[in-house]
Amino acid sequence: MKLLISGICGFVGSSIATTLREADSTLQITGFDNLIRPGSETNRQRLRDFGVRFIHADMRNASDVAALPDADWVLDAAALPSVLSGVDGRSSARQLLEHNLGGTINLLEYCRERSAGFILLSTSRVYSIPSLAALPLRLEDGAFRLDPSQPMEPGAGPAGISECFSTAPPVSLYGSTKTASEGLAREYGAAFGLPVWVNRCGVLAGAGQFGHAEQGIFSYWLHAWNAGKSLKYLGFEGTGAQVRDALHPRDLGSLLYAQLQAGRDESKPSIVNVSGGIKNSLSLAQLSAWCSDRFGHREVQADGRSRPFDVPWLVLDSALAEQAWNWRPSTSLPMILEEIAAHAVANVDWLDLSLA
Repeated sequence: MKLLISGICGFVGSSIATTLREADSTLQITGFDNLIRPGSETNRQRLRDFGVRFIHADMRNASDVAALPDADWVLDAAALPSVLSGVDGRSSARQLLEHNLGGTINLLEYCRERSAGFILLSTSRVYSIPSLAALPLRLEDGAFRLDPSQPMEPGAGPAGISECFSTAPPVSLYGSTKTASEGLAREYGAAFGLPVWVNRCGVLAGAGQFGHAEQGIFSYWLHAWNAGKSLKYLGFEGTGAQVRDALHPRDLGSLLYAQLQAGRDESKPSIVNVSGGIKNSLSLAQLSAWCSDRFGHREVQADGRSRPFDVPWLVLDSALAEQAWNWRPSTSLPMILEEIAAHAVANVDWLDLSLA
């Protein structure tokens, strides 16, 4: 089987490529990347060591994508991944659309022309910001928790946010590019008989991730803490009570391998949540407590000013993926954090590399 991966030199793309190669040495993996992300060049040698072929190409350019070698499957792991993309001053709205939507369209055309299957790595940020902000919460042990005694929106429950939760706008420009990509991918699948799988991922985290304060938060927080960089609790009265869950990419890789093997199977849902879930969730304040124990005490500044796309609590419920694919994460949150911490100790200047 031949697999083509976009964004192959990113943290997620490279981690999945090596995970899949370890699972099946006969899998022929080719990846491409435009290498615009600082630090991405560092993954090329590791991929080469795993027998992964690298091609320098930009998915925004239809001619680049058309020239890529044939494959049986395409995995779209490339994106401007921050919820602030398009409004943060580092990328424009047009650049975001060209990367996250235009690039996906080019890949879908590649799949149509070659009758290849398509897997999209989507995001938890397709879910409606007003609906998430309206969830009934209580503060407990330095973290927001769902209040089960209060009525909730459909799709929200003790295990988290399910696939039937509202995706009504606003979801951010970033979220809307992923929502649009999901719809187009499924339409291409229906119109041209292509196998299509969409995986809505929680926060992916692990050693070697290029972290930012608004993306890759677990990696960013641990690296910044160890390096003595300034840290702030943004929004929510500066409490650090906002909660997310973490998923290691190698756990995502096991699901992707099952999807590659399944091909077109209409008995399975085309969209599933894939996340660490409640067991792998914690607040920033709780993450700081972990860092204090691991690295030593630090003061974190409180900045209660709200930002437009922040949500207080977002944990995905992956029960549908477990039911359909017999999938569940196997890497615990302590294992993820310790892996990142060891990488931070060994690479004190990592943030300087990835934020260059």
